[in-house]
Amino acid sequence: MPAADAQSAKKNYLLKSLSDDELAKILPKLEPLSFELGDVLHESGDKMDYVYFPTTAIVSLLYIMENGATAEIGVVGNDGILGIELFMGGETTTNRAIIQSAGDAFRMRARDMKAEFTLGGTFQKLLLRYTQALIAQISFVTGCIPSNSNFAAGCYLVTTAWTRTSWL
Repeated sequence: MPAADAQSAKKNYLLKSLSDDELAKILPKLEPLSFELGDVLHESGDKMDYVYFPTTAIVSLLYIMENGATAEIGVVGNDGILGIELFMGGETTTNRAIIQSAGDAFRMRARDMKAEFTLGGTFQKLLLRYTQALIAQISFVTGCIPSNSNFAAGCYLVTTAWTRTSWL
């Protein structure tokens, strides 16, 4: 497994927000990965063994409907973490996570993330604040679905993609 370096890890804004000492503590637990467009990180109902901190990759969160259709409910980029279910008390996911834009990320074992999270401190506060932002994003998107507003959905997709790629 290649070693994670601080400069690459800081391309994720959650990791960048940690102090140098806090980042140095979790850096050995981060594994760098590269993803291709369309790679599936997990399916709905999967047990989650890892969380992911995207740096240049963008991940779509898809809700699978009863008829098999999917709807994008959120996006995770270099501003966040994939796997909030794990520190919110769950072990499985309720959505599919698929790579929307090829790129890099770091993954961390669920048990390592949980151990760090339970210590409290900046890591925990950042993850909880990010969770609040992700809930707001999902609320906005799911609010657009019933209204079938192509304009609102288009604005959301353009804004999220632009925001994540402009920070790189």
